[in-house]
Parts: sequence; C-alpha cells; structure tokens
Amino acid sequence: MSKILSIIILATSLSCLSSVSAYAETTYPANEGVVTSIIDTAGYTYMELANGNKKFWIAAPTTKVKEGDHIRFVENMRMHNFTSKTLNRTFDEVIFVTSTQVEIKK
Repeated sequence: MSKILSIIILATSLSCLSSVSAYAETTYPANEGVVTSIIDTAGYTYMELANGNKKFWIAAPTTKVKEGDHIRFVENMRMHNFTSKTLNRTFDEVIFVTSTQVEIKK
C-alpha cells in the first residue's frame, strides 16, 4: 500500500512541476513579452522582454513598468547593431515601438 501511495505522490509532484515549467516558458504573440530588465533614459524606456525561449529589447516612449509586467507593444522599426550614445551601449537588435500596454493580471 505504501508503494502505491509513493507512486501517486511522485506522479502528482511531477505533474505540478511540468505545469510550472510551461508557465515559465509561455510563448506570447510576437508583439508581447514579460519585462526582465529596464533602462530609463531621457525620453525612452528600454525594456528587455522574454517571450518563450527568446529575449529581445524594445525602446518605447517613457513608460512606467516593472520587472515581471506583461507588455504588449506596437512595433514601429527594428534596428540592428543599434548604438545608444546615451547609454554608451550597442544592442544587437532593438525594436522601436510607438506605444505599449501593460497587461493587467486578473
């Protein structure tokens, strides 16, 4: 009887772990992601977003966000090897956006 109980507990634990992993790697539409890093500058907020296994940077008009927020955005232009003189940093790719929307968790 204890072997059966152990198997049931193990199976339940594994199913819980798989659902947590699925949540952590949620894939959203291409114009969405979860904020993992934020850099504010004069006039722009740079946000690194995670979408599934991908991470990418967007630059939006100054936006109040925090890490963990789910963001939707309207893409305007992609720039490769973009150097921000303000940040003294070059991004492999940055997506400039015209607007963002923070998704409210229900």
